[in-house]
Amino acid sequence: MLFPLPSDDELYRALLERDPLYDGQAYVAVRSTGIFCRLTCPARKPKRENCQFFENIGACLEAGYRACKRCKPMGPQAKQDPVITRLMEALEAAPDRRWSEGDIVAMGIDPSTARRAFQRQFGMTFLKMARLERLRRGFEAMQGGGRVIDAQLEAGFDSQAGFANAFAKLLGQPPGALSRDPMMRAHWIDTPLGPMIAVADKRALHLLEFADRKALPSELKRLYKDCKCLGIGRFGVHEQVEDELNAYFMGKTARFKVPLALRGNDFTRRVWEALLKIPAGETRSYGDLAKALGQPTATRAVARANGANQIALIVPCHRVIGADGSLTGYGGGLWRKQQLIEIERKYLP
Repeated sequence: MLFPLPSDDELYRALLERDPLYDGQAYVAVRSTGIFCRLTCPARKPKRENCQFFENIGACLEAGYRACKRCKPMGPQAKQDPVITRLMEALEAAPDRRWSEGDIVAMGIDPSTARRAFQRQFGMTFLKMARLERLRRGFEAMQGGGRVIDAQLEAGFDSQAGFANAFAKLLGQPPGALSRDPMMRAHWIDTPLGPMIAVADKRALHLLEFADRKALPSELKRLYKDCKCLGIGRFGVHEQVEDELNAYFMGKTARFKVPLALRGNDFTRRVWEALLKIPAGETRSYGDLAKALGQPTATRAVARANGANQIALIVPCHRVIGADGSLTGYGGGLWRKQQLIEIERKYLP
């Protein structure tokens, strides 16, 4: 099962009381700090609205959270594998280091062995874990209005060019090209299915994509070309998106009220509007959508418009499947599409 945990209220009670019953079976992630802990952690308890609960450490890491340094939730799991133990200790000792396979070899560890161990335990490689953490620190530094050089140092890059190249892969623009007083802002949002990038202005959401989507840089380049005023930070729209995504993943509601800026031609926007009418928990085929639009022969055009959707999850292109019931391509990954469909079964009447 995707969510075999007890209710969030029960887990929050266990957190407040430091109940050992769920120790090692459930973890709490705190949105305000970006850290995940054991339920028995001695640290000051977070507010209920800032808590997310996960069934394993890998899910916490995929959602973009860091391990708590007080309760060390990754400790017992890491000790089961000496390769993980050594690399995690090395990463903790040098979080700003630009880790490479050569560094792993220098420690006397076979890179393929390390890859398998980390994929098995955490669902990502050691190098990806280290790189994502460095980029996140830089991203957070710039969200607060920091200078590019400060963000570069925060992210642990020795050269501005190296940081710019890494940042360009994520946002489609080097940091120096981003506006100091932007009309549109990009904000990092952690979700149970991995971090997402949300781009919005003061009025509407223009883009919502998983941070590892290959098309994200090119999509951001198009936004930058249109507005010439893209930066990092948040507006009220970002806060609304984050709140509504949290409610969605917590099983409270699948209704999104955030205003959307649908950027496409007339036919493409009609397809996206048709997607918005598919109830959560239900699916449609491309042929079904074409018929609903009164153009039954436009199946391929519908598929192209579906793939061009830049507002993932809220404009639910994941609810479109093959005519034979099989999962079809999804920019965020078929594994996410499958999990989104499973999550939404709870929303069926």
